[in-house]
Amino acid sequence: MDLGLVLTGGSARGNVDLGIRAEAAGFDAVYACEFFNQQTFPVLGALAQATERIRLGTGIASAFVRSPLTHATAAMDIDELSGGRMILGLGSGTARMNEEWFGIPFSRPAARSQELLVLLRELFHAAGGLGFKFEGEFYNLKIPVYTRPGAARPEIPLWLAAVNRGMMRAAGREATGMVGHPIATRRWHREVTLPSLREAEAEAGRSAGACPLVPYVMISLADDRDQAIRDAKGQIGFYYTVSVYRTILDYHGLPEVADACRRALASFDIRAMAEAIPDALVDEIAIACTPDEARDRLHQWDDLAGEVMLYAPQVGVAPGRVRDNLDTVLDVFRR
Repeated sequence: MDLGLVLTGGSARGNVDLGIRAEAAGFDAVYACEFFNQQTFPVLGALAQATERIRLGTGIASAFVRSPLTHATAAMDIDELSGGRMILGLGSGTARMNEEWFGIPFSRPAARSQELLVLLRELFHAAGGLGFKFEGEFYNLKIPVYTRPGAARPEIPLWLAAVNRGMMRAAGREATGMVGHPIATRRWHREVTLPSLREAEAEAGRSAGACPLVPYVMISLADDRDQAIRDAKGQIGFYYTVSVYRTILDYHGLPEVADACRRALASFDIRAMAEAIPDALVDEIAIACTPDEARDRLHQWDDLAGEVMLYAPQVGVAPGRVRDNLDTVLDVFRR
């Protein structure tokens, strides 16, 4: 199994340093996150120059807050600087994130994401030409003279993040990988994600497995197993305050967990969010254990994916504990 590491170094410089360490530890890929206080492309640009081998991905970039041309050229710049190691991972985000954080209108995310993937692929293919035109339902571009000298490859991998079936189908039809959310369970991926991807691939005339699942896997390692589980629960509980993610809990027959997390959000009570998460749910989502158990726990994902994105919890976790966890992850999975 290929191992990717989600960069949770606490700052842009911290993420670059963590990416350099991940390459030295033999990891296959690193992924930069995007949030209201950080972007992905600057970190990956720095890593393109500071590393030699490791794949560099946006895991994920906000799909709708940049123009398609900006996404495409930023990805091609990093692909050139890294010698062809770039992966462009995109996610729609929620309505609140788009509208309240970025001031961007939000509607029909699955259909819009699918068209965006088509458009980006055409921009990559046209980089050696002299003009570009695209007419779609959501995007219309006309560039009389469009070239991109120095492009490392004619196509860059395009991954799409998905939680629910609409986005899964969009990924299956057009993406070269689907990024699974950190709070998706193995059962959800086995019974919902993979069948949805295979169905969408078939509808689009693609071969089975054209869009593999690349799941986030939350990882929390400590000599004190209870500490590892508590840290994972805080992050899981925080994510389950988002209403569009409760479909996973409903599928597991746990709507009361979502309700408890939402109630705790009113006072941002991280402890209450964590206490609402059953141990059995942590086992389905995360690798939360002692270091000597971690490799065996990772094997639970073998039948679902050929690569995972290891993700250290941060919500309610002290910065020193986040660093200790990352140090342990790099040591345990060193190759």
